[in-house]
Amino acid sequence: MGLPRTFVGFSSTDIHYYRLMQAWKANKNIDFNFSDCQLQDEINSENEDYIKRKCRERINLAGKYLLLIGQDTKSKYKYVRWEAEVAIEKGCTIIGVNLDGSRSIDRNTCPPIIRDIGAIFVPFSPVIIAHAIEHYSMHKDNDNYSYKDSVYKQLGY
Repeated sequence: MGLPRTFVGFSSTDIHYYRLMQAWKANKNIDFNFSDCQLQDEINSENEDYIKRKCRERINLAGKYLLLIGQDTKSKYKYVRWEAEVAIEKGCTIIGVNLDGSRSIDRNTCPPIIRDIGAIFVPFSPVIIAHAIEHYSMHKDNDNYSYKDSVYKQLGY
């Protein structure tokens, strides 16, 4: 079975975190890997419909939607919230990644679109993100999930 196909959503101000994830994946000394469904190249267009169509194509390839949650993610409606809506509509597993290191949902930064839908929230760290990508499946209730301390301990935190 292949790696879970994952689309990573993020605010443009947090692109360096996405690039760090790509560096983790490329580094043979870091056990981190995923099948990246992100756009291969930046779209050189101002046409919102065209950009959204290209993003939807990539999200439709994914089974996991990983949202990097930074300080301004909650206020990004044009693309970030829209991508999350598309991923939820498609039935992707939603993984919220807190860039501030929080191990659970932070309602001050988390976009409402991924709250209370059965998503899991983890800190920005390769081991726990990889674990969530490989093992977490959406819950069908209206709750927010996080791993217990025992999972972090088992993973070497």
